[in-house]
Amino acid sequence: MVSSDVAAAVRADGLTVVRGGRTVLADLSFRVPRSTVTGLLGPSGCGKSTLMRAVVGTQAKVTGTLEVLGHPAGTASLRSRVGYVTQAPSVYSDLTARQNLDYFASVLGPARGEHHERVERALADVDLTSHADVLVGHLSGGQRSRVSLAVALLGTPDLLVLDEPTVGLDPVLRRGLWDLFHRLTAERGTTLLISSHVMDEADRCERLLLMRAGRLLADDTPESLRARTRTDTMEDAFLHLVDTARRAERDNPAWQEETTR
Repeated sequence: MVSSDVAAAVRADGLTVVRGGRTVLADLSFRVPRSTVTGLLGPSGCGKSTLMRAVVGTQAKVTGTLEVLGHPAGTASLRSRVGYVTQAPSVYSDLTARQNLDYFASVLGPARGEHHERVERALADVDLTSHADVLVGHLSGGQRSRVSLAVALLGTPDLLVLDEPTVGLDPVLRRGLWDLFHRLTAERGTTLLISSHVMDEADRCERLLLMRAGRLLADDTPESLRARTRTDTMEDAFLHLVDTARRAERDNPAWQEETTR
């Protein structure tokens, strides 16, 4: 059944993941609006990657409600509509960048645009045209990550889930990727969910999900978060929310026990 909540690309209510007796995600409820760039920010180990795996349907032991593009997460019909790029590049090191894209484009089969045009567009999108014929194994770590991103862009996904895509990139390339992310929403209507642990990237997002210790600290715009916390930067806003959460833990020790047991 398709959800009536058509304004949300992702809708979560009471989302919980328990792994090895430990609650990794605890009762998360949020919305990711369609055709926006939403940032998922928080320190390493707070549950960002687990949440992203849940959204794309590859995470086990998920309870609560999680809908993606109006369907339960992991539904077979979503496979061609959701692109997912993990932290570790998922391409073949003994093929060139172009050969990788040629291979994955043939796997995807017919789509809008010709095969060659899709490959060249994806290479240009991630600024790898000049390295298209270099073996992926000879590329830098950041370049290999961009080949993985290019593969995800081949199918023109409605939702693109990116796990820390700018790690290891220099400032110029980071800026170029963020420009691309916003072009995808403006020109193609793509929804992007992008994780990061770098707070200065928060202001590049239209909406933010801030996490700590498997819980959601905030689901709001950068402007509203700064105003609500009476701070000038997103780092200060995040620290304010963390301090507030810590005070709540001291007042209610069972809160922390539930998350870490």
